[in-house]
Amino acid sequence: MSKKLSVLVLTMVLLLTVALVGCSKKLEPKEAVTTGTANAMKLNSYESKSQFTIKELTITSASVPSEQSAMVTSMLKNADITLDGVYQKEPFQSEMTLGIHLKGDLSTSFTIPMVMTKDKLYVKIPNIPFYPLPQDVVGKFLIIDPQELAKQSGQEFNPAAMDQEKSQKFANEVIAAIMNEYDQATYFFDIDPKDAKLPQGVEAKQVVQFKITNDNVKQATNTFITKALPKVLDVMSKDEYAGMLQVKKEELAEAKKELQSNTSEVSKKLDELKNYLTVKQFDINTALNKDNIPVYQDLNANVEMNDPATKDNVKLSVTGYTQYSKINAKAAFKVGIPTGDQVLTMEQLQQKMQTVAP
Repeated sequence: MSKKLSVLVLTMVLLLTVALVGCSKKLEPKEAVTTGTANAMKLNSYESKSQFTIKELTITSASVPSEQSAMVTSMLKNADITLDGVYQKEPFQSEMTLGIHLKGDLSTSFTIPMVMTKDKLYVKIPNIPFYPLPQDVVGKFLIIDPQELAKQSGQEFNPAAMDQEKSQKFANEVIAAIMNEYDQATYFFDIDPKDAKLPQGVEAKQVVQFKITNDNVKQATNTFITKALPKVLDVMSKDEYAGMLQVKKEELAEAKKELQSNTSEVSKKLDELKNYLTVKQFDINTALNKDNIPVYQDLNANVEMNDPATKDNVKLSVTGYTQYSKINAKAAFKVGIPTGDQVLTMEQLQQKMQTVAP
């Protein structure tokens, strides 16, 4: 074999090896989550389906009558909250349908479709059994125009607040700032996709678990307050975001200074945390596909707070998931942008509500 041909064959083998590794290589757990989040921000379109269930909720407090807390906990126990959505980046349009499904003695369900465009938000007025509304407004969409609301309140409209691309970039930087402060070996773990109990149809190259336990909750909270939060304030202080958020850099600098000067007080409060907070389970699993895009996430949280000083006790157990599909496919909107007599302005709603007996 000639030297030139040998080099060519070796080059081809190396290129093939790189290609294969590129398709199958797993990122480090923390890097996988950070990269996945950044990739999700770049998507042109997707559909999502979420469901969260309150498995247990118990509230005991001397300041809240036992009958009242019992009614609330009974109503919310095993309650399901669903959120189904369709997103399109350009031209921007997003729709979500929020579902609230209560169980127990006050069993009831209702849904609230919402549609968002570049400059307006439409919210469908639901028929809520325990909150009677005029029947001629139920089923219509309340239009919320931020520019008009600012005008009515005598404030200057901030168009940057409606800049979806900038908002996504800001969210990406905030998440990266927070994630960078958490130690990979302590909080991030790879899970074999076969053991992750993924729904049928979800194909994952990698599943990463972010986990907080009773042993590291103090450290996790301290990391957020003393390390991650100052970095978030730095992101907020950037020229491109301060205007969008309508915050003053001086106030952000002062808040950061207070955080950094009160570390001993924060440490003292966190030492007290172990006396009344018990984390039985808190983990978030993120499944990424071959393109390092999150296609599924689930949450399992079971915590208890028992303050010995006030004798307040709260037990909360929540499970939930979000699944993404039809990524970068043509968006198929189910609700659409409301028009004509489907739409109700804020002034019209207020006039209609005045006819309802108190």
